[in-house]
Amino acid sequence: MATKDKTKFVCGECGHESVKWLGCCPGCGSWNTMVEVQSVAAKSGARRGASLSHATALSSVSDGDAERVKTGIGEFDRVLGGGVVAGSTVLVGGDPGIGKSTLLMQAASNLMRHGAVLYISGEESKAQLKLRASRCGVNPELLVMTETAIDAIEAEVERIKPRYMIIDSIQTMVNPALSNATGSITQIREATAVLTTLAKEKDCAVFIVGHVTKEGALAGPRMLEHMVDTVLYFEGDRHDSLRLLRAVKNRFGSTNEIGIFEMRQEGICEVKNTAELFVTGGNDTGCSVTCIMEGNRPILVELQSLLSTSAFANPRRVAAGMDTGRLMLLLAVLERRGGLRISDKDVYTNAVGGIRVDDRGADLATVLAIAGSVLDRRLPDSTVAIGELSLTGEIRPVDRLLARVQECARLGYKHAIVPHSTQLKGVEGIELIKVKYLRDAFCAFMDNR
Repeated sequence: MATKDKTKFVCGECGHESVKWLGCCPGCGSWNTMVEVQSVAAKSGARRGASLSHATALSSVSDGDAERVKTGIGEFDRVLGGGVVAGSTVLVGGDPGIGKSTLLMQAASNLMRHGAVLYISGEESKAQLKLRASRCGVNPELLVMTETAIDAIEAEVERIKPRYMIIDSIQTMVNPALSNATGSITQIREATAVLTTLAKEKDCAVFIVGHVTKEGALAGPRMLEHMVDTVLYFEGDRHDSLRLLRAVKNRFGSTNEIGIFEMRQEGICEVKNTAELFVTGGNDTGCSVTCIMEGNRPILVELQSLLSTSAFANPRRVAAGMDTGRLMLLLAVLERRGGLRISDKDVYTNAVGGIRVDDRGADLATVLAIAGSVLDRRLPDSTVAIGELSLTGEIRPVDRLLARVQECARLGYKHAIVPHSTQLKGVEGIELIKVKYLRDAFCAFMDNR
């Protein structure tokens, strides 16, 4: 007698399973995220105790197992933590048309020097892949495959035994043994589990492209990010050439690194001189330049401000590329400790180039830009401001100040307004203007006009 297929309900956010539908997930508290899926029957050979694992001493593990391979794209390697680790699984997410497939195809072309590479696409034909490869200068010997069935991909991996594999995208992969629709929670989870197993068993590094929802999160179950080793987000505006690659999870490196790219006709190009993107030129009224840290990299950023008399009882506070809450805090300190009346003015701030500024070392540059807009004065040319602003109006030191100042000197800046309490000595090629309080900073940039 045939048994009836059992179904269960799985949360799309956290993967919590239930035998009945629930409006609120008990695991994560999300509403209306329980989706009905068909239960996957356990294989007869997967009985408890059928295969045994044994513990291994770390001393017997070869150091070569964690050897990194360069992708040939410096910014990509930086975010990965120095290169690709054999047997790792990397998930790359981003908006449609942002350049995920182009970046991975260019990386695949470079990785061919270190072993066989298999590029699998479930969204494009081989002719479309060849057009992109020709435009980006990709090695024409790259192995490509247009397939969505996960079992056919397993068979091809067994035949070719590639060292690197790219899946574009995970939402198109399907397990024919399951009756769920393509792109469903069960299909995505099962396909990712198979690819992760292949990566570990075959010592093959797997790159997986993932779509994102309108909220900016990766489409599919939240547990998808827990199943892989590294999660990268490719950010940027499709109407702008700037692209940022961030790591939100990395088992083999830091998550503080950022990769900066530029979309061009010939493909994705890495940006080595970031000052060209985030600094427009001289210090105009309401503008200032600071140096923030993204991981181990110092980046110069220009901050702009604009103030206008408000026609309403509650003035507007708009921050592009900055935290609005932090801006309101700085405005309160600026009015109370700096003696500037801005409570009746609309305040607009912007970080040039579309970069996100979360470093508190940019506090001093932000308030100087706003003060310059209020007083109609500007910072002298070739001057940067670095420091954190406390609620008492004190300019506090920031992390890795020496590296920041050295980067400013390398790019030709002559003056740096820095915290007075720092132990920083003189740096060749740049004058240090040490200030202790906010009013001292006002005097410093007014006296050096």
